[in-house]
Amino acid sequence: MNIIITIPALNEQETIGQVITDIHNVMKSTKYKYKVQVVDDGSKDNTKKVAEQAGALVYSHPINLGLAETFRTEIQKALENKADVIVHTDADGQYQAKDIPRLIHEIENGYDLVLGNRFVGGIETMPLMKRIGNKAFSKVISKIIGHKIGDCQTGFRAFTRALAENIQIISDHTYTQEQIIKAVRKKFRVKEIPTYFSKRISGDSRLLKNPFEYAIKAWLNIVRIYRDYDPLKFFIKIGLVFLVPGVLIGLWLVSIFIRTGSVLRIPFAILSILLILLGVQIILFGLLSDMIKR
Repeated sequence: MNIIITIPALNEQETIGQVITDIHNVMKSTKYKYKVQVVDDGSKDNTKKVAEQAGALVYSHPINLGLAETFRTEIQKALENKADVIVHTDADGQYQAKDIPRLIHEIENGYDLVLGNRFVGGIETMPLMKRIGNKAFSKVISKIIGHKIGDCQTGFRAFTRALAENIQIISDHTYTQEQIIKAVRKKFRVKEIPTYFSKRISGDSRLLKNPFEYAIKAWLNIVRIYRDYDPLKFFIKIGLVFLVPGVLIGLWLVSIFIRTGSVLRIPFAILSILLILLGVQIILFGLLSDMIKR
């Protein structure tokens, strides 16, 4: 079995060398044939040089293209390097190299995507807002796919070649959630295992520059994924937002007509008709989208 351990990096010269060394120390004591690859997302420091000196294959973006594009490059290069299993970890040393064989072992047990759950394995440090946000994301994703996921944003994961070849990541930001959703929808086997999340070796994360910007983009992408993978439910809910008020206003106007025999409040009548028409059109669009998806 050929294992490719892939790491995205942006200006990680202080940590990347130790991360790669730890991976080598762990993997050399296993039975697996492996390589470590780093995708340098336009670093302006010595990340590439340090990673190569530590024994990794390094592929570089000419400029900073972001998390999702880096992940796509990681998968592309891993497949080119004949990976049977791809293990994705981070460059900041927060995931422990000793847990990598545990991820691979679950792949050998028949799972297609194995996630490291930090909330079960233990978290040394994580800002409160990020912790709350991660749990909220996991609940949303679990509801969308009908499968409980405790840590949908974990970057520590292993997956098979078949999964990598059959799942195309189209998101500009939330690749972690998108891969899980598509894996479950395509009937790949998904499992979580406890993994410890330690304090970053040095400094703050460089891949995530602005947590507020990330949160906004992530939620927008979740909405888009919800729209694409469950369009009927998505559009029905939006349609009802317009249809229900329109019907209620219409019933109110009908009750006035029954009591008085007069047609009053013409503006409200027009509003009722517009809301009903809009709601029905949105629901019909959802039905059409669901038919196309199937």
